[in-house]
Amino acid sequence: MTLVTDQDGNSLDDAGRYAEKMARKKAARDRIMASKQGGKGLVIVHTGAGKGKSSSGFGMILRCIAHDMPCAVVQFIKGAWDTGERRLIETNFADLCQFYAMGEGFTWETQDKARDIAAARKGWEKAKELIRDPAIRMVLLDEINIALRYDYLDIEEVLAFLQAEKPPLTHVVLTGRNAKPELIEYADLVTEMTLVKHPFRAGIKAQAGVEF
Repeated sequence: MTLVTDQDGNSLDDAGRYAEKMARKKAARDRIMASKQGGKGLVIVHTGAGKGKSSSGFGMILRCIAHDMPCAVVQFIKGAWDTGERRLIETNFADLCQFYAMGEGFTWETQDKARDIAAARKGWEKAKELIRDPAIRMVLLDEINIALRYDYLDIEEVLAFLQAEKPPLTHVVLTGRNAKPELIEYADLVTEMTLVKHPFRAGIKAQAGVEF
């Protein structure tokens, strides 16, 4: 049996070993945190084939609301849907969060490319207006990656705007699968949702409280 001792040579039982291990971990973590300084407005991307991209974005919006931080949402695709997050925000938090549903449904629903492009452009103009306002701390661009994927919006234009006009402390969250490589390269934080299993493939439709 190996005798475990602390830094002063005292023997340790299981609880003591655990406490010693956690103390070392905390000290290392404190050193890391001490090296971090200040904050900045982040460009955040949620992409990938898995579920949870919009859900994560709206989770951040609710955190902003809880901190009394003004925020805004622009929905690029699912604007025609009656979603739970839209009901919640518009009914209870309209004073803190502006909500704009600019899309008209998925591309296979509208079946009109010119109409889809016009809706995307309208959503982007509203997004620019909101991002330019330094009083708004976070802007969620929900499903904008789909509009970018189909070239309804120009990725270079979007990146140029974020670089030139986004206020230093404003966070911008862009969701949707198939994020452009240029956007992934530019962003500060990128999360890819990986699809492992989804009930839709087993014949189960989208359900309130889970998907919308």
